[in-house]
Amino acid sequence: MYNYKISSPGFLVNQYNMLKSDSVEIREVWSDNLEQEFDLIREIVDDYLYIAMDTEFPGVVLQPLKQFKNITDYNYQTLKDNVDMLKLIQLGLTFSDENGNLPTCGTGKHCIWQFNFQEFNVNEDIFVNDSIELLKQSGIDFKKISEKGIDADRFGELLMSSGIVLNGNICWVTFHGGYDFGYLLKLLTKKELPGSQVVFFDLMKVFFPMMYDIKHLMRFFNHLHGGLNKLAEILEVERIGTCHQAGSDSLLTLHSFKKLKERYFSGSTEKYAGVLYGLGVETEVQNKIAALANGCAYLNRKLFIEDFFVTRSRV
Repeated sequence: MYNYKISSPGFLVNQYNMLKSDSVEIREVWSDNLEQEFDLIREIVDDYLYIAMDTEFPGVVLQPLKQFKNITDYNYQTLKDNVDMLKLIQLGLTFSDENGNLPTCGTGKHCIWQFNFQEFNVNEDIFVNDSIELLKQSGIDFKKISEKGIDADRFGELLMSSGIVLNGNICWVTFHGGYDFGYLLKLLTKKELPGSQVVFFDLMKVFFPMMYDIKHLMRFFNHLHGGLNKLAEILEVERIGTCHQAGSDSLLTLHSFKKLKERYFSGSTEKYAGVLYGLGVETEVQNKIAALANGCAYLNRKLFIEDFFVTRSRV
């Protein structure tokens, strides 16, 4: 219903090229409608196997001081320390089928989800001031989140039984997604993140067997750079919704991923799956490949940290 062929062989214009703001419903999820929204997700998950994700959290407040044998160990320890200490604020999920079509859930509008969590308290918890100010300016109501937000433990239980994790048919998509998956693993396991990257990625393979990090894919093309907003601008993908809110960012992530695949990748992209930017095997293997492709130098620790703050702010 939503696919339109044009004269060029093999080229398909999908609904994500034609979506308008008034055709999309960002379904706000709070404590009182959490069960109802997961019922809808369970109904659509078998037909919409791509899930783009974005999270909003209080920033990066800790950086380890000890020496590490490589940059990925440093990056992982930074991620672990912050995810273990801090609390998730929002999670955005956008579902689509392989052609980019979004579910409607019987509403007549295309649905994406924005989950609001109650644990973070702006008056009591530690955070990066600039990060919280940016979220406030983007319309996030921290008083309402504290009063009506979702219990993280209950969310983890419903997520575990939803059919969207522990499912090899699901393809997860993120942008610079280490922290996104870190917070989800914390919710699912109700534990601190593992002490080593090896165990972390073992858990990733169990809960999220197929996943892509767009920031990693960008590194194979030297003119693709910056955060999600910059990439969307390069790809001519329009945003729907409010920047720095997880629902809108997850939709922009999905559309950018689809456009990136169509424009720059021919054939299967599975060899690029399973890598999170700045973590795991990337520095030892994938970073060297990308460096050769781009003719650029290996990123040192300082540059990675600077890049993280740029890309997470979606500048």
